[in-house]
Amino acid sequence: MSIKKYIPNTITCFSLISGCVASVMALNGDLLLAVVWIIIAAVFDFCDGFAARMLKAYSAIGKELDSLSDMVSFGVAPGMVLFWLLCQVSPVLPLGSLNEYIPYLAFVIPVFSGLRLAKFNIDERQTTSFIGLPVPAHALFWASAGYSVLPIIHVNECIFALAAIILSFVTSLLLVSEIPMFSLKIKSLSWKGNELRYILVVCAILFVALWGFLGISGTILLYIVLSIFNRNR
Repeated sequence: MSIKKYIPNTITCFSLISGCVASVMALNGDLLLAVVWIIIAAVFDFCDGFAARMLKAYSAIGKELDSLSDMVSFGVAPGMVLFWLLCQVSPVLPLGSLNEYIPYLAFVIPVFSGLRLAKFNIDERQTTSFIGLPVPAHALFWASAGYSVLPIIHVNECIFALAAIILSFVTSLLLVSEIPMFSLKIKSLSWKGNELRYILVVCAILFVALWGFLGISGTILLYIVLSIFNRNR
């Protein structure tokens, strides 16, 4: 019995485990490890698809497992990052008894991530590119931004909470938007046809070198801008 057909699904399970660990780290307030484990989940998520293509080990269960894994790693985990951050500032907000419910607004991230994944599974237009922001990119944005702003969340709790909640709804709507997003898969190494991908990679290296983990969030924002530019070109 050949074991190669089980390799992609095994890698997907590692991505799922990484997402579970990231969620626990986030709820424990260790946002650095939450970011690291979400990045690890993203690496596994890339590798499972690569392994499936290389080994020609496609399966219906693999497709469903991948979506379920993504829901945890890139939906629940970043939602827990924002939930923990809002828990830190909600007690001092001027909303009285409503304060304790504010952190639950972070669940907009897993809800819209689930909608995005369900939409992707039935949308035949997204075979070579994406319609709407991919959930791994959204998760990386929130995990890296959440960790990066941690030192300043108590400078003004009201402004932070308002900005975080508004931004979470805006980015969540991008998940289910009709904005075309280019894929990062490179079929050849030539410049032509890969201009946006190379620009994004170079800028990502520069951003991370300059700003650390916050550079990941900057890269995701640039990805959105480049995709919109490519759409209107």
